[in-house]
Parts: sequence; C-alpha cells; structure tokens
Amino acid sequence: MSAQTSITVKAPGKLMIAGEYAVLEAHHVLAVMAVDRFVYATIEDSEKQALTLTDLGLQELSWSYQKGQVHIYRDDSRVQFVQQAMSVVCRYLEEQSHDWGSFTLSIQSELDDVSGRKYGLGSSAAVTVAVVSAILEYVLPEKPKAELVFKLAATAHVLVQGSGSGADVAASAYGGVLRYVSFQADWLLAAWEENTSITALVHGDWPYLQLTPVTIPDSIAVRIGWTGKPASTTNLVGQIQQMKRDKPARFAAFIKQSDLAVAHIFEGIQAADWELIFQGVKQNRMALATLGEDADVPLETPLLATLCDAAEQLGGAGKQSGAGGGDCGIAFMPSVETAKQLTNVWLEAGIQPLDLQIYHRK
Repeated sequence: MSAQTSITVKAPGKLMIAGEYAVLEAHHVLAVMAVDRFVYATIEDSEKQALTLTDLGLQELSWSYQKGQVHIYRDDSRVQFVQQAMSVVCRYLEEQSHDWGSFTLSIQSELDDVSGRKYGLGSSAAVTVAVVSAILEYVLPEKPKAELVFKLAATAHVLVQGSGSGADVAASAYGGVLRYVSFQADWLLAAWEENTSITALVHGDWPYLQLTPVTIPDSIAVRIGWTGKPASTTNLVGQIQQMKRDKPARFAAFIKQSDLAVAHIFEGIQAADWELIFQGVKQNRMALATLGEDADVPLETPLLATLCDAAEQLGGAGKQSGAGGGDCGIAFMPSVETAKQLTNVWLEAGIQPLDLQIYHRK
C-alpha cells in the first residue's frame, strides 16, 4: 500500500475528432483527443469510509465493500458510475491481495459550465477514470499503467451504460490524440460474464481493441465551439441504430465514407499535410450529415452548420464533435490568425468558443 496519506489525480475530458458512429461497429477507426479540462479525485486516509461528489451536492456518503461490491448508502442514480468504478477496482485489488484500509474519496469536475450546462466533454468517463486512477495510486506502490486504468474504467463504464465505444474512457486514461478501434461493448459484457476474475479480464487479450497514440503537429490550430444546445448521445445512437436496420445499404455507404475520411486525417497527420487533414474532416462532415438525413435525425444542427461553414470559408475545416444534434463542433485551421478570425465569426453567430487544448499526460 502507498505510504501517501492523500493523493489527488485528474482525468481529462475528451472530444471526438472523426469517426463517430462508425466506431460502434467492429474494426472501424475513430480519432479522439483528450482536452485540458478535468475531473479531480482526492483520496485520503480516514477512519471512516465516505464519498463526496461536490458538483452534485452530495457530502460524505458512507460506503462499504462487501462480497466484491461497493455499496454507497444513498439512493441516487447519479452515484452509479462512481459506485461501479469503486467496485471494479476494489475487486481487482482484492484479487491481487492488496489491502486498502479505509479512505475518503472526493470528486470535483470542471468539465461542465459553472451553471451546470454540459458541453459534451465525457464527464461520466472522466469520473470513472479519475476514481480508478485515484484508488490504484493510493494502494499500489507504483503508478499504474494507462492500459490497466483504461481496462478497469472501461469495464465499469460499460457495466453501467450497457453500451458505448469506450473512446471517451480511452482519451481520459491515455491523454493526447488516439487512433482508436473499440473493444465492442457486447464483447466486453460477454467477457465479464465469462471471466471468474477481473484480473483475468483486464490482463487478457481484448481482440477488437486497437489503440495507438498519435501526435498532431503544433503548427495546426484546433478550435472548439459550443452551440449552446446539449445533445443526448444515447437517444441519437438509438435512432442511428434503427436506421442501420431499416437502410443497411445506406449505412454501409456511410461506414465506407467515414473510414475513408478518417484514413485521410491520419495520413495527413503523419505527413504533416494540412490539406489532407482538412479534406478528411470535410469528408467526415459530409458522411455524418448524410447519415443524419438518411435517419431523419438532424445531426448537423443549423448552428453546427454555421460553425463548420465559417471554418471552411477561412481556409480550414470543421465538423460536429461526437454524436451531433448540438453540443460541440471542432475546427482545424491553417494558422493561429485564421483561428482567431474564426472565433470572432463564431461569437457573432452565437457560438461559444471554448478555451480547450489537447491534453498530453506527463
């Protein structure tokens, strides 16, 4: 057990760059990045076992660990992700014969606006990663590897959510920009049922998962704009899945276009070819817009369209970031000067520029 009596860790939020919806299918690639807003988790030695979720106004909730499960003594669905994260990591540590004694855990987020408005930065994933990281660092003698944090957090996240690509968890656990292929939630849920231990699950092979860090050259300017309308990812994914069943040929065409777009983006990053990156972003924008039309779902809202058009008119490229239907858009610009011009256009259009940069873990 660590000799430290108090540890604070931070887990970054995320933004999707390209490959949304396609990543939910096996073997298809997404680009995702961590951003420099964080969820903080502070863990301290204590005679009592208590949990505080500052942003939810939940103070010193008692908890206990019994028979592989953490029980939080508060009937509130908002503690689900924390409870499952604690359960998974504590069970893993128990299997490793580590004793964690008793501790208090306090969690605070800066991913949302001070008024509580959500920007779509992946708060549940970052909370899950922060909880897993904090407990592992508190108990283990050495800093845990990102892969262990990711697999434990991804397991907990999918157990609560029942679905999802895990890309938000990956960005939070690894930081930076990732080329990501999902482990497939159905596979992970089945593997959870089949494995008798969490150790066997997290140290075993995840056959669908591919995860490679990449570096975006500093000379390209990335800008994020928030459209002022939160979106429900779960609802949108459900509508797109229905379209997949109703129009399989159209969905297959979308997958093909998304794969081509994402390939161009990563080729452009590797070659430091801005025009190829812009081409890929524009292609992915068109693929997603067409997908929304085919599903009769407005993935690219009027403000998101304004956000993207402004980027293109200034020589760059923009698209929705994530499920669409609101939340954020992301733009890649050829220079800092054009990026400044873009944020001015956004402000005039009622789009809120967010002061976010790519976050690299040290």
